[in-house]
Amino acid sequence: MKILIDAIRQLARYPSAIAGLIIIGTLIGMSFYAVITIPYSEAIKLWQGRDGVWNEIPRNAEPKWVNLFPGINLPETFILNSEDIVSKSLQPLGGGIKKIEKRMEFDFGYDCFPQEMSLFFDATYDERPPHVFLTWLTPDGREINLAERRADAPYRISLDRDLAREIGGLAPEVGLFADPFAEEIVPLQGRYGLQITGWLFEEDSSLDVRLVVFGQVHGIAGTDHMRRDLMVALLWGAPIALTFGFLAAVGVTASTFIIAAIGVWFGRWVDAVIRWITQVNIILPVLPILIIVGTFYSRSIWVMLGVIIALSIFSAGIFVYRAMFLQIKGMPYIEAAKAYGASNFRIIFQYMLPKLVPVLIPAFVMTIPAMVFLEASLAVLGLGDPLLPTWGKVLKDAWVNGALLMGHYYWVLLPSALLMMTGLGFAMVGYALDRIFNPRLRES
Repeated sequence: MKILIDAIRQLARYPSAIAGLIIIGTLIGMSFYAVITIPYSEAIKLWQGRDGVWNEIPRNAEPKWVNLFPGINLPETFILNSEDIVSKSLQPLGGGIKKIEKRMEFDFGYDCFPQEMSLFFDATYDERPPHVFLTWLTPDGREINLAERRADAPYRISLDRDLAREIGGLAPEVGLFADPFAEEIVPLQGRYGLQITGWLFEEDSSLDVRLVVFGQVHGIAGTDHMRRDLMVALLWGAPIALTFGFLAAVGVTASTFIIAAIGVWFGRWVDAVIRWITQVNIILPVLPILIIVGTFYSRSIWVMLGVIIALSIFSAGIFVYRAMFLQIKGMPYIEAAKAYGASNFRIIFQYMLPKLVPVLIPAFVMTIPAMVFLEASLAVLGLGDPLLPTWGKVLKDAWVNGALLMGHYYWVLLPSALLMMTGLGFAMVGYALDRIFNPRLRES
């Protein structure tokens, strides 16, 4: 413990280490924020689109902050519901039939057209659903008839081919917002409205509507091809990556460290078996083995973690630690421990291992980002956990769907930046710790 306290104090001498600690602290803060604000079950629900959570999210939308750049004014998503109704009337017609009229209005002041438009109905009825007649109101006073239909299923305005023909062959989300007097196809800014005229055929029947005008920007991180908010994966990718990297680093460095000490102390056939297993394990192709496990057994992140640790225990690091432990084995205080009757494992765990802990700490810190990148690489290859939202999964989806070719740079840059910052943060701290604990580097 005293060694760690002294190391932390000496880190203040290295500006790069302070910057690295700030980066690591930020990642840890992101992890706590993600776990607290978006519980695991909620994150899985948002990422898999359960219970219709994607109904109000645009597809392949850029982050909102792109509108901060000069000359960019992309539309955001409008969601109009009962709170946006400016007029409402209910007229009984006899025989249990009622006529309902509602008008919803909103302001549109953007330089580009929306992505899509959809109308969702929330109708209560027993046998006969309400019937509606929809009219689009433009800022210049025009009234465009959208559709006449039953209110028992969502109305995908953007997919209405009949409406597209009526407005000059333009896509509905373009034609409904286009300025009819402009030489080019540009949006007409102003106040738009939707007039809903409905007929209720049952006494207890009711009708509510929700208009969603999907914008071209959404959230802090944008969305992907499945309407998923990428911020969920970017936030939850931090605790997943750090947990995976930390556990893998602990499993690999600690087990390798202990096995090397045991081999050196007992020597003979124990040391020979450990060296033989290490030599065989070094030539095993780790990545192909992980691909086989992920293809034929399981892609669970915990299964992959176990396989990685198992394949990394007997790594080349055992030979490095073995050379160090051979020097320690012959030291006088080890001979003194043997003289007063200390057991073998007492000598290993209380006299040999603590001597080389300063060497283990930098290696441990540097192993964490390596394991984080390995997990991301597996996800990019399609071997990531199918349930978890991770940085590697975002990059894999971006690659498969041609994000760069389609101009969706945010989809690639944001998770890549987080991965690079993770590697940079741990690398700066690890190199500083190496200079602190390595006498030859400290004296140079």
